[in-house]
Amino acid sequence: MDDDALVEAFLDTLWLERGASDNTLGAYRSDLTAWRRWLADQAEAGADTVPLLSVAPQQVQAFCDSRRESHALRSTARLLSALRRFYRWALAEGMIEADPLHEVRLPRVIPSLPGTLDEEEVERLLEAPDLDTPIGLRDRTMLEVLYGAGLRISELVNLSVDALNLRQGVVRVTGKGDRERLVPLGEEACDWLSRWLSVGRPAMMADQTRPALFPGRHDKAMTRQTFWHRIRRHAVTASISKPLSPHTLRHAFATHLLNHGANLRVVQLLLGHRDLSTTQIYTHVAQARLERLHAEHHPRG
Repeated sequence: MDDDALVEAFLDTLWLERGASDNTLGAYRSDLTAWRRWLADQAEAGADTVPLLSVAPQQVQAFCDSRRESHALRSTARLLSALRRFYRWALAEGMIEADPLHEVRLPRVIPSLPGTLDEEEVERLLEAPDLDTPIGLRDRTMLEVLYGAGLRISELVNLSVDALNLRQGVVRVTGKGDRERLVPLGEEACDWLSRWLSVGRPAMMADQTRPALFPGRHDKAMTRQTFWHRIRRHAVTASISKPLSPHTLRHAFATHLLNHGANLRVVQLLLGHRDLSTTQIYTHVAQARLERLHAEHHPRG
């Protein structure tokens, strides 16, 4: 099996056995391509071309060292995580006798706290779209749902009309690995969705039978890249100078929940994290709240 077929077999396994999403598969493909490109560059520099299943630990370590100056530690750690999963799969399939990453020193990444917005900044961002246009109404509704339900942008843009139950105030979300979860919607989000469905969506969609809740061009669902671009435009209108990421409102959702008394387990369920350890990046928020409550209410605070 050549390297191209090997990569495809690995990705097929991720899809069949793990239910990996297209985004996840694309990330693995990109990381393996970067690894293969580096191996090819070494061959051009005078070394022999090394097939994926013939690499040695020294080559993986050299790859890590080569990225030290030009890449962030987090980027290298993520790429090596993909390689580790690939070679463990190859080992389990009997294609190799030893994992070449077994003795490699992986870069230690100190988890960074996610950037977020305070509640006043969120309000300014939500109010930035021009409500005199259907596009502005769409964007306002999307921002309200994104923040009100803590969704990923990919989850938001892929929502269909039948995923909504406004009477019960919930939305059915398909997250990573095609795992579904029901997320409650607040009154504010439900009000904006009702307005969007009755006024905005009919004005933007020629064919109302199409499933996309939030259409882009040609009545199709908007892409996550397009909506991320629109968020940045609205942030400029709202005079928000903080660096933003596609997850900024999701982080704000989690942070504000914890600030108002929710526990990590609740936040885990709402965010759709499979493991509580993923949610524990927000522990600093809960700790800060406990310290504040202690200072306010304890006689010796």
